[in-house]
Amino acid sequence: MSKLLIVESPSKAKTISNYLGSEYKVLASYGHIRNLLPKSEGINTENFEMNFQLIDRNKKHMDAISKAVKDSDEVLLATDPDREGEAIAWHIAEILNSKKLIKNKKIARIIFGEITKNAIIDALQEPRDIASALVHAQQARQALDYLIGFNLSPLLWSKIRYGLSAGRVQSPALRLITEREKEIEKFIKKEYWSIHLDTQKEDSKFSTKLVTLENNKVEQFTVTNEAQQKEIVGELILKSAGKTIVSRVDKKQRTRKPPSPFTTSTMQQEGVKKLGFTTKRTMIIAQQLYEGIKIGEGAVGLISYMRTDSMTLSKEAIEQARNYLKKNYSPDFLPNKAIEYKTKSKNAQEAHEAIRPTDISRSPKELKSFLTEEQFKLYEMIWRRTLACQMTSAVYDVVSVDLEIGSNENIFRANGQTIKFPGFMSVYIEDQENDDTNSESKKLPPLEVGDQLEVNSIHGVQHFTDPPPRYSEASLVKTLEEFGIGRPSTYASIISTLQERDYVVLDKKRFTPTDVGNVVIDFLTEHFSNYVDYDFTAHLEAELDDIAADNKDWIKVLRTFWVDFDKKIKEKSELDRTKITQKSIDEDCPKCGKPLLSKLGRRGNFIACSDYPECKFTRSANGDLPQEPKVVGKDEGNKY
Repeated sequence: MSKLLIVESPSKAKTISNYLGSEYKVLASYGHIRNLLPKSEGINTENFEMNFQLIDRNKKHMDAISKAVKDSDEVLLATDPDREGEAIAWHIAEILNSKKLIKNKKIARIIFGEITKNAIIDALQEPRDIASALVHAQQARQALDYLIGFNLSPLLWSKIRYGLSAGRVQSPALRLITEREKEIEKFIKKEYWSIHLDTQKEDSKFSTKLVTLENNKVEQFTVTNEAQQKEIVGELILKSAGKTIVSRVDKKQRTRKPPSPFTTSTMQQEGVKKLGFTTKRTMIIAQQLYEGIKIGEGAVGLISYMRTDSMTLSKEAIEQARNYLKKNYSPDFLPNKAIEYKTKSKNAQEAHEAIRPTDISRSPKELKSFLTEEQFKLYEMIWRRTLACQMTSAVYDVVSVDLEIGSNENIFRANGQTIKFPGFMSVYIEDQENDDTNSESKKLPPLEVGDQLEVNSIHGVQHFTDPPPRYSEASLVKTLEEFGIGRPSTYASIISTLQERDYVVLDKKRFTPTDVGNVVIDFLTEHFSNYVDYDFTAHLEAELDDIAADNKDWIKVLRTFWVDFDKKIKEKSELDRTKITQKSIDEDCPKCGKPLLSKLGRRGNFIACSDYPECKFTRSANGDLPQEPKVVGKDEGNKY
């Protein structure tokens, strides 16, 4: 009896073939098989019937699958364990059914969260039907993206510039970036000062910060200028007479719990911060590790499925991690009970587990010779994170010390900590900005209440408030997840699209909106506010989850969306283009006295006279580099 197993990618097919006997033939569909017809032909908005066409590049692959089906007794659809994979399986089945190739054959769906022999064998024992609810959820997502893209994008072409696009999740992401930029532009920095006392005990120097001044708590803006800080410092120096007394010593222990295992979002964030990868690169490398790498025993899937928002681990994975810790670490590093993690996302879906190594005993060191540098870095990060999540907490000795000057009216405070027991931190530390937990500067010498110390100096330090930071890839992914915009599997494509459309630029690893991006989002925010609203977008995601759970009818969701959206598109088709791409800057033309306008050109915004073409004055948007021709010298010919 011959059996045909169909997956998405050739590398995945090769790995699976490595585990199965000769009775199975494994073929790849090479991703999505069909796509919606372009323009208005893709979806009939009367009944929301979806019209698909075979993707050209996949025709030969589908022909190979069709031929193999004829020679097989059983067809198993083993595409990825998420909605996209379910939809691909459905499309394959639909095509085979239309060709009447599976009329008298057994066809079933199998899923596995990792490409290992045990996972494949287990999956083969539990075949099921294609889950129509998951297919409907994916089709609803595809339909929403299609309806928005093929109706809103042409409006952008006619009102702003040809070739622009708008998307259901891409536009709210752009709005986040542009709104942050506006916050930065409006930000007015404020000056403030902190007052410090430097002292020492024996050879151990340390610094303290003023927290109480004349019995009043010192706030951020208590001291706001240099003259004020000089006066305060002078008075404190006089009161101290070169001495300060320890008035309080508070010692306690603090614990830090291990991090949860990776979800797609947290892996992307750490990939950006720790490894310097882009979110897209992180996902590409993770895909390679998931689908299989050739090691000594042949092609092996090294990590579980990498598109997931679940933080749970299988009992087998937890047992592997605990056994590894028993063999390689002292008992202090292993908790008495396995640590279980609850998924934070209300609508956690896609794969059933967090991202983890398929076999924790395969250490990064053992696999290094088989992996590229990037594969090694990502595998090591996933391996360490998985091991760390099953280890004991780190323990710190935390000390807080108060020094007084002038009775108890003026208090300087220092906080210090040292690691007493590293626990999970011996394996993995999350990459956090300004995380100097283990910094030597945090250590304080042994101090007792009543100790009298010499004052080395009392001085002020000037500060200025900082504007909110621009989004990095990591912080944007985190914010998208917090708002419920998109799903983990879409974050990398959202970011790539924003860059490819020239809506944002990544400079020094931070996103800045372009002039085009600002004009597009201003237009969408003013005229399509609902569709770039964070809550609206998150609500749509929740509805897609309800469809996947078979709690909502997908056609009703689409119809409700389309009625209002179509009406809005028709209303806005009459808008005046010049009012969208041109704005007054409250400045008169130096040549003719008419108002100047900021206009969107091919290279971004520029300033031009509103009386164009009669007056052709222009300049760049930043006020310099005149764009009109001017004499820079005269060519007097060759004198010799």
